[in-house]
Amino acid sequence: MRANIIILGVLAAFFFLSAAVYTLWHMAAYDGEVEWTGTLGLALTGIMSTFIGFYLVLTRRSQHAEHPSDMLEAEIDDADPDEGHFSPWSWWPILLAGSLALLFVSLAGPTFLIPIGAGLLLIMLVGWVYEYYRGNFSR
Repeated sequence: MRANIIILGVLAAFFFLSAAVYTLWHMAAYDGEVEWTGTLGLALTGIMSTFIGFYLVLTRRSQHAEHPSDMLEAEIDDADPDEGHFSPWSWWPILLAGSLALLFVSLAGPTFLIPIGAGLLLIMLVGWVYEYYRGNFSR
């Protein structure tokens, strides 16, 4: 995590410097006129790098320990977090994606399908959330 913080700090400094050089260069070439699109794009990229780096600093500080990626003797499995419980056999996500596709297509075209898509979306969402409350996999 320490390496990521350093890289993001270097990137933020680079983008802020690039924004300043870009602005000054454009002002020199076009009689003092500022080109806002490039200037704001580079400055906002630097701000985003700063935000992400600051978040990583706060996260590292709150962990009160070294992250396994910062230790030379750490194994790969030491940084492998538990991602939660996923159902590889579940059909609900595919059906949910289909109902979302129908809803979005109906927003752009045949608007009479909006209630059908919204109803299917609600049914598929409830089915996916409650799939472990009934049937073979109930808890």
